[in-house]
Amino acid sequence: MPKPASCSLVVYVLHSMVAPACVLLTMFCENEISVFIHGIETARKQVGSTWHDQLLIQVSDFFAELLHVAIGSLLLVVAFVNDREFQGFFANGCIVLHVSMAL
Repeated sequence: MPKPASCSLVVYVLHSMVAPACVLLTMFCENEISVFIHGIETARKQVGSTWHDQLLIQVSDFFAELLHVAIGSLLLVVAFVNDREFQGFFANGCIVLHVSMAL
């Protein structure tokens, strides 16, 4: 059985790799994912009808991707902190954040 510190290291490193993977998928396969999830008709409507709508959607997507990169970087940094008390505090904060987002 691995030590809790090494388990948290593995979890944080895996999560920090998932965030950039999501960014890459949204950068290069956004239309395909949208068609797969919502269908062709709805995906066409989500692109925006005017250039202003399309620009707002692209800016919003950019900031969401930037947030994913920042979260991935933060998790990678936290993975190598050796303080058990901080690891527990951070893990509890992540749980509270996930539960509040789910609600």
